[in-house]
Amino acid sequence: MSLFVPPKPAPLPEKPGLLKRARLIARSSLAVLQSGSYAAPGVGRMAVPSVRGRRRWVYQVRDPACARDILVNRAGDFPKGELMGWMLRPLTGDSIFTTNGEVWRRQRRLVDPALEQARVRESFARMREAAETALQGLERSAGPGGAVRVDDAMTVFAADVIFRTIFSEPIAEAEAREAIAAFEAFQDLAYAHGMIGLSGLPGWLMPGTWARMRAGKRLRRVLKRPLDRRLARVAAGEPDLPTDILASLMASRDPETGTGFSPDELLDQVSMLFLAGHETSASGLAWALYLLAEAPDVQARARAEVKAVVGGGSIAFEHMKRLGLVRDVFREALRLYPPVTTVVRECARPEPMGRHQARPGDPLFVAPWILHRLSSVWPNADAFDPDRFDTPEGREAVRQAYLPFSLGPRVCPGAAFALQEATLMLALILGRFELTRDEAWPPPEPVAKLTLRSANGVTVRLTPVSP
Repeated sequence: MSLFVPPKPAPLPEKPGLLKRARLIARSSLAVLQSGSYAAPGVGRMAVPSVRGRRRWVYQVRDPACARDILVNRAGDFPKGELMGWMLRPLTGDSIFTTNGEVWRRQRRLVDPALEQARVRESFARMREAAETALQGLERSAGPGGAVRVDDAMTVFAADVIFRTIFSEPIAEAEAREAIAAFEAFQDLAYAHGMIGLSGLPGWLMPGTWARMRAGKRLRRVLKRPLDRRLARVAAGEPDLPTDILASLMASRDPETGTGFSPDELLDQVSMLFLAGHETSASGLAWALYLLAEAPDVQARARAEVKAVVGGGSIAFEHMKRLGLVRDVFREALRLYPPVTTVVRECARPEPMGRHQARPGDPLFVAPWILHRLSSVWPNADAFDPDRFDTPEGREAVRQAYLPFSLGPRVCPGAAFALQEATLMLALILGRFELTRDEAWPPPEPVAKLTLRSANGVTVRLTPVSP
């Protein structure tokens, strides 16, 4: 059986000129990663012009052992840098996404049990409501021709899931449009400012800084409205309040200090959950649907699994663990197209990096995009093969070099949530539609800013299947 090999950007020339490299990087961070090898592990470095007069080096980590050392074994020696905090703070505030040290440890002690209490079982019914609403939208959007921009549809779906599971209410259409538009504007500017910021240029000199801050505030306003409604209900002593993620965050207490989150801190953490849970899930689902459309044999087997497990009734939580192939389709989509292509850390002290010596403050780009495609680690590294996760070679590769949710103490706390959300949505779509790529549209073109998307969207043809 031949395996489908989806597109990826070709490696850059050996030494592209500075202006050419700058143009490519301004469009997508994959331009940085393309200078690395898809074949062998290693650590590379790239010079960045600095306004301070001294050349600055950025290190690209594409070695599994080095990545594990940075993210797991010695995570405290490689914090998140202030540049990332400056980029994201207008949206996520001082949340676990940007903080370090004791502030981050306190927040994690509060967030982890809150998400554990709001277990995926308790979230399932709300996820299913959002998925069924999204399915109705797909049926309307498909129309006679059947062609749908599934990346747009999955973005709305993921936003609705976040609202239903955090706030116990669906997102209104106007709020969804406002939130998505604000995030798109924020993402473009935050990414550009991060790349420019590597040169040491002060933020106040960067064009678009105030627009980025306004976009972050717009999205936070969308999230603050339901938060304020809940806080008002609690203050009024209303009985029978929802038991959801927000309720768990509000009730959580730090076992060391006895303190909980203030209202401002709650908004920071909710904004972080929206960024981490909405955009990454939407990206992964869009790529998974594209891959299924290009691999009819895998699609047919996954649909047969859904029919065998679910039958003719409504999908239930108990079905989830039996949808192994559907889940592995999403895991393979995350391997080939990780929503976060680069995990950024910073040296806290001088460190050997490959053949070089990194200085304190030097950025380290740990690259899932390359680690997931190393031909020395992954058999048929560029091919779409969800069955790889059931082989000894595939399981060993996962152990070495699979980090779509990062690794170590800063691993994404919502990984199980995202896997359930995606498995549920894929199962419902497979049960209702046959997917084929719309030949009128070119294949998707991956570009990475804060997250990985397609420059020209992801358009898939949906044809209803017989019940």
